[in-house]
Amino acid sequence: MKIEPLTSEAFAPFGEVIEADPATAVEINDGFTTRFHQLATAQSDQDVILSIFRGRPRDLSVAMLECHPLGSQAFVPLGGQDWLAVVSETPDAAGLRAFHCKGDQGVQYHAGVWHHPLLVLGAAQDFLVVDRAGEGPNLEELFFDTVQLPSLT
Repeated sequence: MKIEPLTSEAFAPFGEVIEADPATAVEINDGFTTRFHQLATAQSDQDVILSIFRGRPRDLSVAMLECHPLGSQAFVPLGGQDWLAVVSETPDAAGLRAFHCKGDQGVQYHAGVWHHPLLVLGAAQDFLVVDRAGEGPNLEELFFDTVQLPSLT
């Protein structure tokens, strides 16, 4: 496995990349604000909520994945630091893919996509998180033997 740059095309099987896309830019508020419109669409069968998650550095290894079958989950960094998004095409370590996300890129995982919890690089960083709240089993976890991620250099 290698760590890939985060692009919309490479990440499409897992969700959407959230970043200021000039193709969606609309000038509003008498030209004092640029709105980058509809960068992702939340999926949920119940309420959609906004939270802040504070991610702290950890070993760059993966020994578990989680998925949220009833709704999408978006992560947008607020500190401008690079971070990693780790996903799997299958519910095991065999399908792991790691994406190097720039500090101005967020992601939205589609409902049911297997992913690793936050992997921040450097200091602790806050993320705006958009996900589902409500009744029902919306968290599945899968544990396996540890897989060490490659170095970013």
